[in-house]
This record gives sequence, structure tokens and C-alpha cells, in this order.
Amino acid sequence: MLSLSELPTCPGLFSGSRARDGVLSRMRIPGGILNVQQCWSIANFVDRYSSGCLQVTNRANLQIRELHSQIPPSIWQDLQKLGLASRRVEVDPIRNIMASPTAGIDRQNLLDTRPLVAAWDNYLQTHPELSELSAKFSIGFDGGELVSIRNFRNDILLVAKRRQPNSEIIFSLHFNGVDTGIIIEESQCILVLASLTSAYLEYTKNQPRINGKKPRLRHLLADWGTAKYLEKVEKKLPFALRQEAIELFLKDISNNSCGTGILPVTSAPNGNLGIHSQRQSGFSYIGIALPLGKLESNQLRNLASLAQNLGGSTLRLTPWQNLLISDIPNSQVFEVKQQIADLGLHSSATHLDSCLVACAGSSGCASAATDTQSHALAMVRDLAQKWTIDRSINIHFSGCEKSCAQHQPIDITLVGIQIQQKGETIAGYNIYAGRKDLPFGRQIFRAVSVAEMSSAIERMLRVYQRFREPRESFGQFCDRWAIDKLQKLLSPVTHN
Repeated sequence: MLSLSELPTCPGLFSGSRARDGVLSRMRIPGGILNVQQCWSIANFVDRYSSGCLQVTNRANLQIRELHSQIPPSIWQDLQKLGLASRRVEVDPIRNIMASPTAGIDRQNLLDTRPLVAAWDNYLQTHPELSELSAKFSIGFDGGELVSIRNFRNDILLVAKRRQPNSEIIFSLHFNGVDTGIIIEESQCILVLASLTSAYLEYTKNQPRINGKKPRLRHLLADWGTAKYLEKVEKKLPFALRQEAIELFLKDISNNSCGTGILPVTSAPNGNLGIHSQRQSGFSYIGIALPLGKLESNQLRNLASLAQNLGGSTLRLTPWQNLLISDIPNSQVFEVKQQIADLGLHSSATHLDSCLVACAGSSGCASAATDTQSHALAMVRDLAQKWTIDRSINIHFSGCEKSCAQHQPIDITLVGIQIQQKGETIAGYNIYAGRKDLPFGRQIFRAVSVAEMSSAIERMLRVYQRFREPRESFGQFCDRWAIDKLQKLLSPVTHN
């Protein structure tokens, strides 16, 4: 590991970054899948070199906090042999390879994307020149699963579709959440990704840094536009890119009204939690809630043993900062659920601690105005004593307006600020809700102190449950009201 003076701002595994509580390091887990041996080795690693606590990130990677000693080269080599560290140190920061956590087991799966994840990871590992990419560069593979990652704004996303006239499965190409209209055969995916990445890398080398950082793909798109980018990419390919009219895609068996051949995404927040049947007859998976993604090393060991004894010997990390155990024989599901409870964990989507997403906050990031992690957990502990939700929602805490941990639409967003109150500076939040087309939604409350935060969120939840329409999500409920009427409805004067 580098000396403290050399640590980067965006951490990897081999070079962490400084945080208030020590050195922060991130372990790349392509596609989010860990085998039992990897889990045990990670648990031993964090016990020996940190506080024994891990955190699943919103890219389905692992974050290790409070690293407190130098780690010998032999340990890094052991992690590389286990597939837990890059074979080439220089490409370690390019860690964002995302896929649905239910790839290969989802009942709605069109195509198992796990081989594509492995192939793209291998391409990165064998092309060290790609270490010059932005560390936030992200690739996503969506196989048409019900538990979908399509709402996550990866730089480049490939989405499986079913196509006429022979029900062929192909991929559509998306940039930053926008469909380009380009379709790609499965056999072409890695070559197209390589060309897209090469053109992007050439762009970054000829552009100045933006606020001290390498240009992101969105900067390229804003500068060149999609057409020019694709033109440069096509010159690197031995075949022409194909663009096909959206009408040629089949409607799915669920009568998806968009008619794109893309199967519908589960609409319920935290729909990956709980017990679900797999496409493999007689087997189920269970989604386990991890409040703010936190996991103790002993819990990781025991979950790995549980997966080995009663499941498919893997743990699947999710971008919702939870994890899944898959391939559980239906006859063993009750036993697995009981053993999860014995570890102090649960699988309910309607526990308030299942609803949280938070950035590192001021304890781990110099940009954050508030300690999001402790504030979020304190809020749900307080609310759990007063209120029970009957439908899952998403609540996101961001320590600043960068909103690093938010990559999908959120029902309620709290953005950290500093408030001047009675001559003192205290921590507080602006609270937003609804409107997926806005960065945070519409602002409902401004400058709410930490002491008042729990009461404000409680009012929002109570009013929603009282006045919502059947099957109406929290975001839809908020969007149904004019902003002045919504603020009045949610005010403490009207509803205590």
C-alpha cells in the first residue's frame, strides 16, 4: 500500500484513500459474485488488517474501512490467486463491472450475462493501457432479469432483447441510461466494448482534466455527440454497427406496453429481498438486507458456510448494498431463513433499515457536509420505535450535492448541508421527493436539522400511507400533488 501522502482520492484495493477513521480500500468484485473460499479469505483479511467490518457498495463491490497497518506483498499475491485482486495492479481501479445479482437464476432471464462479465474482466486484465481510464468508468450487463440494473446509469450498458422474426436474443447499447438504437449480437459484445473504450481513452488523453479529474464518458458525449462517437468506434471494428427500428422488437409475454422486447423491471423497491423462486425448478434464492451495506467479518464467514451447506456455495452482492444466497433447495428455505435470523440479519423489504442508501459521509469523504452513515442509522432506529411501513421505499442520504451513492431514482433524498442556527453551525439536510426526471426530486423541506429529521420523514411516511391510491408508489404519490399543496400536506402544522 502507498504511504499516506501518496494515497489517491478514489480508492482501490492496492491503494486506499484517507478517511477520518483510517485508510479506506475497495475490492473489485466483477458482477458481485463471491465463492466460499473468497468469502473466508476476505473475512480473515479484514480481521487481521482492519476493524473486521465490511461494506457492500452500490457497485456491488466491497469496501474495507479502517485499514491500520502495512500489508505484505505475499497477502496481495494470495488475493490475486483467489481472484480477489487484479492480476495487474495498474488496472485495479477500473473495478465497475455490474450485472444483475440474479444473472442466470432469474425467472425472467433472457440470457445469462455471467460469461460476458468474466470475458470483459479478462479483457481489462490483459490491457494495462486501460488503467488510464477514469476510475469511475462503468460497464453494465443486463440479461433481461426481473431484478434489473437498467435504472443504474452505467457509462455503457448492454441490455438483452428478444428480436423478430426468430426470437433471437441480442443486446441494445445504452450510454448513461439512454438507448442509442444500436443492436449487438452476443458474440460481438466484447469487441464492441473494447472499441468503445479505446475511443473514449483516446478522447481523455487529448482533453484537459475537469476539476482535476479525468473526463467522464458524459463529457465526451456532450462534446462529440453520440453519432460522432459511434462513427469513431465503427472505424475500429471489422463490421458495421447495426441500428434497428424499435418496432422490430417483440412484445414480451407480460404485454409490456413499450413493445421493445425488453422484459419489465420489478417496480417494487428492494424487490431483490426476501424469498424468490429461481428459473431452476425446485430452487429458490433469498435476498438478505444489510443496513447501509454493513457486514461483520463473522457474519460473512457464517453466510459463506450457510451457502456452502444449504445453497450453491456463492454469495451474490447487489448494487442495492444487500446480498443474495442462491440455489437453495425449496425444502431448505425455512432453515436458511432461521440461520440468517440467528446471525442478526433479516430478509424483509419493509424493515426501515432495508430502505437506506447512503454515501460515505463526512467520516469518509472530505466533500460531505454531514455524517450520513450515523444520521441514517439513528433515524431508522428512532422511526422503528414509532412506525412500521407496509410497503418498501428507498431513502437516500447524500453528504453533498455530488450524490455519489445515488445511481437510480429514489423516493426520498436527503442532501447534507450546514445550517446557521442561533449563531452556531450545525448539520442538516434539504429533503426531496418524487420526480425522477430531477436530480433529487422536488424539494419538500429546506434546512432540516438532524434533530428534526426523523419527525419530518415520519410525517412523510404517515401522510403517504394515509392518502395514497392503491398500488401507488411513494414517488407517484408525491408527483400527483402540486408542490405547494404537497408541502402543506406534509407540514407539521397540518399533520402531527
